[in-house]
Amino acid sequence: MTAELNIQDYIAVQQLYADYGLTLDRGDFDHWPDFFTDDCRYLVQPRDNHDRGLPLATIMLTSKGMLLDRVYGIKETLFHDPYYQRHVIGAPVIREREADTWRCEASYAVFRTKRDQLSTVFNVGRSLDTLQRTADGWRFASRLCVYDSEMVPNSIIYPV
Repeated sequence: MTAELNIQDYIAVQQLYADYGLTLDRGDFDHWPDFFTDDCRYLVQPRDNHDRGLPLATIMLTSKGMLLDRVYGIKETLFHDPYYQRHVIGAPVIREREADTWRCEASYAVFRTKRDQLSTVFNVGRSLDTLQRTADGWRFASRLCVYDSEMVPNSIIYPV
């Protein structure tokens, strides 16, 4: 870690993670891309593939434009049984730190609730993130969500 830890930056990064989860929990998908840089990468990958260095990911988006396309798909073209999500995100652990770029890791659990059913565990894993300081605050330059189970219920519609 080459840069001195600034507590205000760490609080801002914790707020980024908290706001990210709350935005998705509210179903406010139009604002999901705002958490990312323009040239971002967003991947959702099974742990086995990640651990073996295999590139195949369940979701792979390589720009904010692709995130916006995903939002359009969620709202306009994908047909699925609607559900609510609830994200529980652990405090980010800083793995590497430079002045304007941090590499962080955080555990997460996503619960899914269909209107007429009990809540279930939907997706559990960790995110490996590269954060970039921008004029608008900290943003995800890269977000890799590595989920632990080889199985996911049906399909992943909403962002993790």
